[in-house]
Amino acid sequence: MLQLEGAKCSFLICLGICMFIGAVIYLMAEGQTEPQGDSTVCGPSKSCQAFIPSAQGSTARQMHGCYVESNLKDQQGEGGEFNCSRLVKELHFITSPLSHEEEDYPLAFIITVHKELVLLVRLLRAIYAPQNVYCIHVDAKAMPAYRKAVERLAGCLPNVFLTSHSETVAYAGFSRLQADINCMKDLVASPMPWRKVVNLCGQDFPIMSNLELVRYLGSKDWRDKNMTPGIKQPEGMRHRTQLRYREVDGSYVAPKENSQKKDDPPHGLQIYFGTAYYALTRGFVEFVLKNQVSRDLLEWSKDTFSPDEHYWVTLNRIKEAPGSDLDGGWSGAVRAIKWREHEGMKHSGCKGRYVRDICVYGPDDLQWIISSNNMFANKFESNSFPEALECLEQWHRDKVLQQTKVPIQSWWELTTHRNVSAIVNATVGL
Repeated sequence: MLQLEGAKCSFLICLGICMFIGAVIYLMAEGQTEPQGDSTVCGPSKSCQAFIPSAQGSTARQMHGCYVESNLKDQQGEGGEFNCSRLVKELHFITSPLSHEEEDYPLAFIITVHKELVLLVRLLRAIYAPQNVYCIHVDAKAMPAYRKAVERLAGCLPNVFLTSHSETVAYAGFSRLQADINCMKDLVASPMPWRKVVNLCGQDFPIMSNLELVRYLGSKDWRDKNMTPGIKQPEGMRHRTQLRYREVDGSYVAPKENSQKKDDPPHGLQIYFGTAYYALTRGFVEFVLKNQVSRDLLEWSKDTFSPDEHYWVTLNRIKEAPGSDLDGGWSGAVRAIKWREHEGMKHSGCKGRYVRDICVYGPDDLQWIISSNNMFANKFESNSFPEALECLEQWHRDKVLQQTKVPIQSWWELTTHRNVSAIVNATVGL
């Protein structure tokens, strides 16, 4: 009997310890899922307040939306379908045209991505409008879970789709140009009556609102023109199109060994050099896909270095091309980019860090970005200086909502980076 009583006591002691440990774990988990509204974690930082008036001295605003209302892993309906309506609201997508002006001038966007899902979500929701159309090119070498996540997100937005064919993209390779071409084919086949197409990558973020984009691209200077900033190919860039290059393992480009120089460009074309970013008329896109000159230049460009930096601008200097801009030069505010070589001339230096001689922005770069009056800024990272994108995102959404001509829905107000990361990860099961 004494042994039995001793065993009972041991069992009760163990049970009590287990219950205590379980309670501690539960309380710790509760504390993690519902932080106490610290503004350094939940809202615009002090560095944001100089250009976000709504954040100045507003503790309530800083705490607004800090908590995830539900776990999106549980957003399956009775039939197993995904609850898209709830997802769109949780991620703060704007679901109505914000003005007749924007509704009458639909835009198309090409977005090429391969990683950093949260950056894609933030970019897409910043530029999203139901009258526009969006083609997303996911790199063929992206992780399957990433592609599945993007497919799920696109499946909840009727005007967003993944391109019908994905390339294994190499930096500065022809595959990067082909990715845009693939999306253009799908966009031309789309029933959406878009007017101009803009290309983006996953590390871009808008400076202009959709209304400002519409007004800028539809302005007297650009209404009937393509925007492809560039100049006649400088001597120092001619090796890019005179030598033959090859893509290596879908990651980088190298000169072909013992290869002869390339033939001259087809049709006697003068090669130009410029940015890979553009805003193109629909007529020009159809010209690119169907015209023999553009097709021959595309074929000739397959073994060049970074062909997207000569292809668009060269075609846009052809008189016969719809919307051509023969004397465009570097005009066109497509991107705010801090190049290392421009330090001390066009900017005072990168306040974040340089990657491939391009600035990954830090918070102290934001005033320069906003003052640049460009359409978009490049580039951002989620792990390096995340507060830079958080501040710019809040500033951009504030501007969008201030310009709207329709009643503002409650879910259009932004939450913070903690919400976005948690929601995205829960949505895709990463």
